[in-house]
Amino acid sequence: MKILGVDPGIRGALAIVNSNDGATPQLVDVLDVPVIGTGAKERVNTVLVWDWLAKHAPDHALIERAGSMPKQGVASTFKYACAVGSLETVIACHNIPYSIIEPAVWKKFHHLRGGDKEASRQRALQLFPNARNWFARKLDHQRAEAALLALTPVSGVLPRAKVTEFAEETA
Repeated sequence: MKILGVDPGIRGALAIVNSNDGATPQLVDVLDVPVIGTGAKERVNTVLVWDWLAKHAPDHALIERAGSMPKQGVASTFKYACAVGSLETVIACHNIPYSIIEPAVWKKFHHLRGGDKEASRQRALQLFPNARNWFARKLDHQRAEAALLALTPVSGVLPRAKVTEFAEETA
């Protein structure tokens, strides 16, 4: 089953994970959210997202629930919400069933605490060692979060994927 994980937003990412019964999940592809425009006029390039989704044809999508951040300005919040809505719309227009996942749910599943983005990247490197080029930079945390989202079990929709346990707890 091909699962799409979506870390939404203008600086987010999408990841396709192939998860078959009993097999170790494989990271198939990752896409940083493509944008067009600059500054205040920056927006998601929905055509590129559409083409990428058509190429991979995921069976289900898991999208992190979006919300405004404390002390985030009105313009930034609007830009973020537009990006999230664009991504959800492209997914829905592809007739891909999707579930909205609370950040606390997928982070708890992966034993991640707080907002430490580096911990997400390190966990993705543990689970997908052959995909280290996608997570090479500290700035690649959004790719890692999208991949980890795709591994989150959803009751009645997606079974628990076979993932390796932590060798050590992430701080």
